[in-house]
This record gives sequence, structure tokens and C-alpha cells, in this order.
Amino acid sequence: MDLLNTLVDKGLRRELPTREEALAVLATSDDDLLDVVAAAGKVRRHWFGRRVKLNYLVNLKSGLCPEDCSYCSQRLGSKAEILKYTWLKPDEASQAAAAGVAGGAKRVCLVASGRGPTDRDVDRVAQTIAAVKEQNEGVEVCACLGLLSDGQAERLRGAGADAYNHNLNTSEATYADITKTHTYADRVDTVQKAHAAGLSACSGLIAGMGENDEDLVDVVFSLRELDADSVPVNFLIPFEGTPLAKEWNLTPQRCLRILAMARFVCPDIEVRIAGGREVHLRSLQPLALNIANSIFLGDYLTSEGQAGKDDLAMIADAGFEVEGTDQVTLPQHRVDAAAAAKGCGSHGDSGCGSHEGGGCGPCGSGETAAEAVDAPVADSNEARTDLVAVRRRGAGTDLAPNA
Repeated sequence: MDLLNTLVDKGLRRELPTREEALAVLATSDDDLLDVVAAAGKVRRHWFGRRVKLNYLVNLKSGLCPEDCSYCSQRLGSKAEILKYTWLKPDEASQAAAAGVAGGAKRVCLVASGRGPTDRDVDRVAQTIAAVKEQNEGVEVCACLGLLSDGQAERLRGAGADAYNHNLNTSEATYADITKTHTYADRVDTVQKAHAAGLSACSGLIAGMGENDEDLVDVVFSLRELDADSVPVNFLIPFEGTPLAKEWNLTPQRCLRILAMARFVCPDIEVRIAGGREVHLRSLQPLALNIANSIFLGDYLTSEGQAGKDDLAMIADAGFEVEGTDQVTLPQHRVDAAAAAKGCGSHGDSGCGSHEGGGCGPCGSGETAAEAVDAPVADSNEARTDLVAVRRRGAGTDLAPNA
């Protein structure tokens, strides 16, 4: 396909595709799917080789969030039967992080539900960061605490945080349809605060919330414009007890097209398969590794993920290798550009992000085929509620995690 040849050439040159080209990727047929994956794979391997970065989530504080994000199991008014607990102590969080690091994770993502941290919360997280880094040599730490106030990003960086995650989730045009208690501009402001403080900016999206193709392209172009180092792509987990519980519109093929579009728009940026990959990609997860260069290991914030040992087996069986702590995730030109911009060395590798509520970590996303622009007929999907399991182990419980 001329389209795919053009996108590969642009990806190797770090040239931004046109919006029409990005939309055309989402409109490709299932017959062309393997060609789309192969083309995105050429761009992925050029910038990231066959490495897969593993990230591990630690939910510091679960549930009881005052925000009303429709996709989130921790939202105000959620009836989802998730774990609810207040702040983990620094040593508890460090022990939880150690399980992920032992499983191969290079980055630990510390997430807390809520609108945003108080200054006391920042102090608490600073102690947790210190405990995690003391116990786990060489580990990167990404914080995900919600909307930041002035000066808080600088304090987190001073405490040793390498990155900050805050997802845009969807396009500016449709943001008010999923959240009323804060704005799209609030989220952009927090990403910019993190970037300005010298933290590696991590920001992504949730697919499957009723958005159309234009919305998906809009949010990915916005993420490129924000110069995020990593873009987590979440797929809505339709939790029972949330407003989007009936949104089952993603297929594995649709998810692969969305990942490919993100790769073409963000060729040299860490693209992460985040929340919902097990629910929506299912047996096609290994194909997605040809597009994305990063995943979460084990469980998410409030839902169970694939067992850590199965993640590692999948990576090896697909012919990829786990990225080591001695390897730099981002291409050298991005590391150098960040160092020059900040005047303080590298601003970290890349971020986290997943969709399940809490700060803005992994939550879920979705998309109704009826509203999708030129969405193929094959993109209707049946509800797979059997694949949605609430997390009952790991952080906040007495049971071992599945890392």
C-alpha cells in the first residue's frame, strides 16, 4: 500500500503524518491488518529494536476519588466493587514495588486516586520514592497523582521522581462528555508543569469511550505536540458500576489499528500497551508487541492483568527481549534534546500511565462503532465481562501480587 510505504518513510525521518494519513490507518480493512502491523513494526524496530520495557503499577491509595471520570472504577459514585484503602506506608509501597522489579520491571509507577495531591501528599510520596529507590537499585520511578499545583512537580523531581504521568484520555472536543469536575485544559496544564520541572512527561489516551476516529487522531496529535516521552494507549475496561459499563465496541483488530496510528504519529516515542490489553487484544497481544515497545507487568490499579510469568513468556515467544536497567529506552536524539532543553542532563526515560482511575493512571477506554468515522463493520464487539476481574491481591491486601 502506498499509504503504508509513505508512513514508514515518514516514521524513519520523524516526520509527522498528515491527519488524513492517520485517519486512513484507522479505516484500513481487516484484510490489510497484517500489512499495517508490519509497517508499524518497521518504525518500532528502527527506533527501539526488539526491546520491551516493563512497567509496574503500585496503587498507593485506592478508590473514593471525588472526580467523576466516567471510565473510572474509583470515580465519585462508582458502584464497582473494587479494593478501597487509604495511603500505603512507604515501606509497604516499596515492598510492592520490589515484586515488580523482581519480575523484570524497569520502572515503577506510583499512583494515587484523587483530584490532585496536597502538599502533605507530596511529602508522603517523596518518602515513598526514597524508600523504593533505596530498596531497588537502578529503578525508575514515575508518579501519577492527578492535577499538580505550582511547585509540586519540582518537589517530586527533587525527591527523585524520574517521570510524571497524566493522561489526556480523549480529544478536547469530547472531554466534557466523560468528565465534568475538571477540564481538558487542566490536564494539559499538569503535563506542561511536569515537563517544565524536568520530569519525563508521560501522557496517553483511552480508546473505546464513544469517541470517533477524529477524536483518536486529535488526542494522539495533541500528545505529539506536548512532546510526551511516552504515550500509554489504554483500552476501556467497562467496569460494572460505572457509566461506561455497556461500552463494548473494541475488537483486537481495532486495537491494533489504534496502536499503529499512535506509532506512526509518535515514531520515536515510547508507545505503551496499557490497561485493557488482556480484555480487548486477547490472543493478539503478541502482534501488538510489533507496534508498541512497552507494557505493564502483571495487575493494574483495580483490575487483574495477565500473570507476570505469562507476560515474560509472551515477550520471549514473540521474539522480543526485556529491556534492562542499563539500557536507555528513548533514542539518543530525544535524550540529548531533553538534556539541552533542561540544562540538567537527561530528564528520564519515559513515563507510565494506565487506565483504571486514580490520579490518572490505568483506567480504561472504549469506543462505540456507531459513532466511529468510517469504522469498518467488523469493529462491532460482544461484551466479554468474563475477562474483567477486580484486583484482590497485591498492594492493599495480604495476598502476593502476580508479578
